[in-house]
Amino acid sequence: MAFFAASCDDVDTNRKFAEHLGLDFPILSDPDHKVATAYGVVTPERKYPHRWTFYIGSDGVIKAIDRQVDPTTAGRELAATLDKLGF
Repeated sequence: MAFFAASCDDVDTNRKFAEHLGLDFPILSDPDHKVATAYGVVTPERKYPHRWTFYIGSDGVIKAIDRQVDPTTAGRELAATLDKLGF
């Protein structure tokens, strides 16, 4: 299993943020919003991207999307969803 975060910030900003938090996973950068737009995370109506979690299987198929991410409970919810999906 692999996991990562994605952000519309530039590479340097994401690198510094990951180092600051001591993350053991990468933060991918999408400063031109191409990927975020393709996934519906960025829309013309919103100034900032949605904070969503996508669960993608090894076959490349999206298994679930959490559109109600709460940073204070995201870790527990992520673990529960991974368990539910059989990861």
